[in-house]
Amino acid sequence: MTDWQQAERFLATTHQVENQPPALENYNLFTQDVALQEALKREGAEWAKASVHVMGELAGRAETIRLGFQANANKPQFEPQDRFGHRVDYVDYHDAYHQLMTLATEHGLHASPWADPKAGAHVARAAKYYLHTQVEAAHGCPITMTFAAVPALQHQPDLAQYWIPKILHNSYDPRNVPDTEKQAVTIGMAMTEKQGGSDVRANTTRAYPVAKEGPGQVYELVGHKWFVSAPMCDAFLVLAQTKAGLSCFLLPRWRPDGSKNPLQILRLKDKMGNVANASSEAELRGAMAWMVGEEGRGVRTIIEMVAMTRYDCMIGSAAGMRQATVQALHHCQHRAAFGARLIDQPLMQNVLADLAIESEAAMTLTMRMARAMDSQQDEHERMLARIAVAAGKYWICKRTPEHAYEAMEVIGGSGVMENCIMPRLYREAPINAIWEGSGNVQCLDVLRAVQKQPECFAALMTEVKRAAGSHKQLDAAIAALPKRLEQAQEQPFFARQLVELIARTLQGALLQQHAPNEVADAFCNSRLGANEHLGYGRLTDAATAKQILSRAWPK
Repeated sequence: MTDWQQAERFLATTHQVENQPPALENYNLFTQDVALQEALKREGAEWAKASVHVMGELAGRAETIRLGFQANANKPQFEPQDRFGHRVDYVDYHDAYHQLMTLATEHGLHASPWADPKAGAHVARAAKYYLHTQVEAAHGCPITMTFAAVPALQHQPDLAQYWIPKILHNSYDPRNVPDTEKQAVTIGMAMTEKQGGSDVRANTTRAYPVAKEGPGQVYELVGHKWFVSAPMCDAFLVLAQTKAGLSCFLLPRWRPDGSKNPLQILRLKDKMGNVANASSEAELRGAMAWMVGEEGRGVRTIIEMVAMTRYDCMIGSAAGMRQATVQALHHCQHRAAFGARLIDQPLMQNVLADLAIESEAAMTLTMRMARAMDSQQDEHERMLARIAVAAGKYWICKRTPEHAYEAMEVIGGSGVMENCIMPRLYREAPINAIWEGSGNVQCLDVLRAVQKQPECFAALMTEVKRAAGSHKQLDAAIAALPKRLEQAQEQPFFARQLVELIARTLQGALLQQHAPNEVADAFCNSRLGANEHLGYGRLTDAATAKQILSRAWPK
């Protein structure tokens, strides 16, 4: 045998693959999340532990994780007409997207607090949503909008009587057929236009009464919408101008007689992230719609829907942080370099512990707001939610992109590859910060809330003072809040400084009350006071890093 023939025998096995982490799959996201288990009990939904456990197991299955990859690898495709030439405005999604939607609706993520409104209902739903969207975030958009539409529709009882039972149905029907042929529907939202964006009062779409005018009456809408997300929903809450001003309308995809309603999709948006979910531009060519709520008070009517979608942005971003943290921890647990496992190396422990702290703080604030949603009959809870959801939406969503990047860097070159979830988490990370009101909109909303209802700031102060005396840096932050508010009220130029301090102080207060000392003190030492930082890997207490990591990933 020649030397070449002998070498050729081994060409198929030039090396042995080693020092590579196994795929992170077939694990339970809930049982591996100690902080979430504690929050579920603390915030009043321990009764839901079994169903949340099921969701955690489903989210960790290899086949469920694969659905997330498939849904994003196969973008929705727009078909304006069928093969015979009939206008259908059809958006074709990959079957993986439909399977994820089915999982979400069967487990009540779109409606459970409305279907069974009891103590802890919002907390239980938030926990499940937090677990499920770690698999794939984009399909959460129609789930969130359907969930958030209920408070707005309740302003119009005659419409609510027909539509809400279909919303509450725990099933998913993706067919492009009239709502009269469906037991279950999804609801979308179309507010913004080219010339205004977040300034919806600049909308030019007009609504013309077909016969009578006023709430519950039929109108025809003429104009455009610059951003219609999830255009295959069965109906949309939209804003249009009437003689009395901007009003809210419910616009179905099909008319009651079964004919196509002329909300015509022009094209799908070509987005950098959130690609499994279609977003579109559309024109309304006399589209039929019913007025919802008081004429001329459309923003007031739809703002309850917007408030709920903003809250879900908190859940979604916190979920993204958690999944990024878990991916980084799992990688470092199985990867060695320079003679030791990465998770045992001091500098890497600093980075990982910092990521874990930020993730837990985001989840803790989010779950506290879920309890506030459950307790809207309580004045303190209602006022706290009014200010803290806006601040939390701003801060948690703002922190997510850097968090995702840092976790990606931990994994290294493999974390940039599209067969890893990290590129998707990174592309998704900025979305929630921009959608449903960007950072400046949230900050101005905080100032507006305090101006109209000063008691909401009082509720915030009451909440954070529950942790007074537990940490020097936290006490200083609490004391600084009134001065920061006064400064921002006099000069909105400083509104971001106020809102960031509100969010970080509230997170610190909650962690001091509910998290282990090593987590709470590390957060307050690094995020509050003279030593505050916004980067990662700058913690100062090396002794507690291992405790923080074992809590974050007890595998």
